[in-house]
Amino acid sequence: MRTPYEVILREDHPAARVDDTRSPLRLAVAQPPCVPLEVAENARAHADAVRAARARVVVFPELSLTGYEVEAPVVPIDDARLAPLVEACAEMGTLALAGAPVAGDHIATLAVTGDGVTVAYRKMWLGDAEARRFRPGDAPTVLEVDGWRVGLAICKDTGVAAHAARTAALGIDVYVAGVLESARDAAVTDERAQRIATTHRVWVAMASFAGSTGGGYTEAAGRSAVWSPQGDVLAQAGTEPGDLTRARIS
Repeated sequence: MRTPYEVILREDHPAARVDDTRSPLRLAVAQPPCVPLEVAENARAHADAVRAARARVVVFPELSLTGYEVEAPVVPIDDARLAPLVEACAEMGTLALAGAPVAGDHIATLAVTGDGVTVAYRKMWLGDAEARRFRPGDAPTVLEVDGWRVGLAICKDTGVAAHAARTAALGIDVYVAGVLESARDAAVTDERAQRIATTHRVWVAMASFAGSTGGGYTEAAGRSAVWSPQGDVLAQAGTEPGDLTRARIS
């Protein structure tokens, strides 16, 4: 895994809050190598990323624990294969937001901490192939982390203006998403992130698969990134599996 780099926004930075007394939030976006359908191996790669990131919140791509395999079996929240990731989160004090299919036939974001695993969010807007297997979630979700309100999204959600609007209406500071785009469509993620950031004046973090992910994606885009409320890219990973980047917002 490559050494992550970090952007720190100080009080005199134009994108920084000047009246905020909360502790800074260290946020990372990771694109670990993925072996399709191998949850145990992928969970270990997630754990490695958590340790490398040294962040309070680490965001992973859509279906990151199984690869983009729409027929993958569901991953129970008490699945023993997730233990290495739980242990890494306990060690680092991290909330990991990982992707997996879950009971009820949903594409979900799992919230992983040292205390265990919960289903935090269910994808609301499905692609055509996904809709043949999965059901959409019915509501946006916000997590509170150390006083920061973090809205959750998964891939196609980010392209639906109503999703960002409904999530922002709940009162958020950061909009985070696990996504998957092919390398030829890498600009899609940037365009969506900038639109959400500038429309709703929130930080945006998107973790994108890199390399091969299963499901016919042999070259995913990578370039996971964090954007300011002004739409500026603050930190961005490369195109290789194993890359990650982080930003400390304050």
